[in-house]
Amino acid sequence: MKHLIDPMDLSKEELDQIITLAEDIIARREEYQESQAHRKLATLFYEPSTRTRLSFTSAMMELGGNVLGFSDAKSSSVSKGETVQDTVRVVSCFADVIAMRHHIEGAQLYASEVSRVPIINAGDGSHSHPTQTLTDLLTIKRELGHIDGITIGFCGDLKFGRTVHSLIKALSRYKDIQVVLIAPDELKLPDYIKQDVCDRLGIRYKEVATMEEVMPELDVLYMTRVQQERFLDQDEFDRVKDSFVLDAARMSLAKEKMAVLHPLPRVNEILTEVDADPRAAYFRQVENGKFVRMALITKLLEWKDDPAHGMPATEQPVLDPTLRCTNAKCICNNEHAPHKFRRNDAGVLRCWYCDSKIKQ
Repeated sequence: MKHLIDPMDLSKEELDQIITLAEDIIARREEYQESQAHRKLATLFYEPSTRTRLSFTSAMMELGGNVLGFSDAKSSSVSKGETVQDTVRVVSCFADVIAMRHHIEGAQLYASEVSRVPIINAGDGSHSHPTQTLTDLLTIKRELGHIDGITIGFCGDLKFGRTVHSLIKALSRYKDIQVVLIAPDELKLPDYIKQDVCDRLGIRYKEVATMEEVMPELDVLYMTRVQQERFLDQDEFDRVKDSFVLDAARMSLAKEKMAVLHPLPRVNEILTEVDADPRAAYFRQVENGKFVRMALITKLLEWKDDPAHGMPATEQPVLDPTLRCTNAKCICNNEHAPHKFRRNDAGVLRCWYCDSKIKQ
C-alpha cells in the first residue's frame, strides 16, 4: 500500500502522474465532481492548521467524498492517553484515507506501520510536509511551464522550515536544479539536508547572506518567515531581520518572469506592496494546494491495492539497544515506538523516524 510520509516516497513517475492529474482537474473540474463519491477522508490534526486542513477538506468535498476527523486532539480520545497507532487503527475502520498533522516528528511514519488505509503526512513537527511540496511543484510548473533547469532561492528560516526541507528533497528528482540558500547564520539549512540530499543526489547549491546579490538569477524565490523566537539575542535578530524582507525595491532586481512562493502564513517577510506584482504567486499557490490534494487522494485510492505502487524499498533498520534518539520531539521519545536507525552512504546513523543524527 502506498502512503505519503516523505516526498521521496513518490517516484518521479508517480510525482508526474499526480501533477498531470492536478492539471487535468483544473482544466475539467466538473468531470471529477463525483469521482470519489461515498469515499471518506479522515483529517487527524493534532496541531492547529488553517490552509492545510481546509485544503484537504475542500479537496475531498470537490471529489464528491465525505470528511470526518478532528481539528483539535483535545476533543478526541488522545486526551485520554490514546496512542497514535491506536487512534489510526480505530480510524482505519471508518475512513478510506487519512490525512494527519502532528507536532511530533515521525508520528505519521509510526502510524503507517499499522494503518489499513493510506496515510498522508500533513506535516510532522519541523521534519516534513510532502503535500505542501506537491503544491509547490504544481505551482512552479504552472507559473514557469517547467521544473527542470530552474534556479530556486530559499529565503528565511531554512533550519526549521519543513516545507523547505521537503521541497529540496523533491527537486532532487528533476534535472539541472540550482539551489540558492539565503538565511542568517542562526537559521541556515541543516547539514544533513546538504549532505544527504544535495551532495548525495547532486543538487548544486550555494549559500549567500542577502537577497540582493542573487535576485537577478532566480526563477523562483521561496520565502519563509525569519522567526524571532529562534534567536537568543534580540540585538542579533534586529540586525538581520530587514535583510530577509521582500519589498518592491528588491522585486525590481528580479527577472521579468519569476515566481514568488510562500507556504503561508506570512507575518512581515513579504510586504503587501508586493501582492499586486504578477510574479507574486503565493495566493495562486494556495488554490493549487486544493487541486494537487484532489489528485493525490485520487491516486492513493487508485493505487491502494496495486502492488506496482507500494512504498519504496528500504534497508533493514539498525537495531542497537545501546543507542537512543536524543530528539525530544521524536515519536520514539513520546510513545512506545522502538529506537531504530538507518545508516546513510557515509556510514552516519540517523533515527528511523525523525532523521536526527545519532551519536555513537
